[in-house]
Amino acid sequence: MSAYILVVDDEPDVEELFRQHFRRDLRAQRFAMDFANSAAQALSVIANYTGPSLILILSDINMPGMTGLEMLPKVKALRPDVPVIMITAYGDSDTKRKAIEGGATGLLTKPVDFALLRQEIDQRLEGAN
Repeated sequence: MSAYILVVDDEPDVEELFRQHFRRDLRAQRFAMDFANSAAQALSVIANYTGPSLILILSDINMPGMTGLEMLPKVKALRPDVPVIMITAYGDSDTKRKAIEGGATGLLTKPVDFALLRQEIDQRLEGAN
C-alpha cells in the first residue's frame, strides 16, 4: 500500500461513516485511511508521519480548540505538497474564499458527496503511482 489519507474531524461518527463508504477500498488496500479528532492531533500525525505517501488531508473547518482554517497554514508549512480539502456544514462564499486563500485545494459541504470525494481520491491515487 503506497497511499495514505488523513481525515480530521471532531465528530465521533465521521470515522465510521468514512470507513463504511470506503470499506472496499480499505479492504483491498488501495489506500489507508487514518483519523484525527482534533487539529492538534492531526498536526502531530502529519509532523511525525513516515509511512506510505500521504496523498490527501480532509479536514472539518469547525472544531473546538483550533479550527480547520487555523490548522491549514500549519499543515501547508509541514507538507506543502499534500492537498487539503476542507469540509464544512456552511458552504458560503466567504468560507470557501478563506479556505482557498489558506491553501486548501477545495471545499466540500456536509453531507459529504462521497461519489465526488471518491473521484478526488482516485485522481490522487493516479498521481501517486
